[in-house]
Amino acid sequence: MSTIGIPDKISIPAWVVDLGSFRRWACSDEFPEAGGISFLDGEIWADLEMEQLFSHNRVKTEIGFRLSGLLHETGTGQYVSDRMLLTNDAANLSTEPDGLYFHWSTVKSGQLNLIEGPDKGCVELQGAPDMVLEIVSRTTVRKDTVVLRDLYWSAGILEYWLIDARGPEPSFEILLHGPAGYEAAEATDAGVFSKVFGRSFRLGQKTDPLGNPEFILTYTA
Repeated sequence: MSTIGIPDKISIPAWVVDLGSFRRWACSDEFPEAGGISFLDGEIWADLEMEQLFSHNRVKTEIGFRLSGLLHETGTGQYVSDRMLLTNDAANLSTEPDGLYFHWSTVKSGQLNLIEGPDKGCVELQGAPDMVLEIVSRTTVRKDTVVLRDLYWSAGILEYWLIDARGPEPSFEILLHGPAGYEAAEATDAGVFSKVFGRSFRLGQKTDPLGNPEFILTYTA
């Protein structure tokens, strides 16, 4: 088993050798509280870079805010913010997406299971949600655009929302699960259509009073 981006200060127990043992480690008190550590098809990845406010945190917050508002209107399911462990046996992955969404029927059907922790409550999602979100940072380009793109598809996740807001204008893709991989949904004047939410979305950018970029997600039926 190989490791990617693991510094000396993070000690991986010798018994962590596969997906099952990684899950036990991730749900234990020994697991590091920071570091973005993932198990991706036999490799352990870590991203210790501090989160960028403008190109990452603001985008993540805006997506969660708007989608949560939409779900308050529709009542169709649950949006989950980052730091929630998602595990999928078929794709051999266990990671914490920047966000995800599941329809109530996805849980009722058993496609996604809410795993209870030792102190009750849900500490892990196991299976396939309907949508996952990743926001590209300097150290996650290959992870987000290549590795997770393949693994989320193998997991059977219907939509992969991939955003890169590091440039002058944000790149916003809704990748749809196709027969041989993800296929980018076509962008139209209304935005990019999501089959999962039944809406067209557009990610815009403006400048805040301090001159820094901020982002607005809009949607139309």
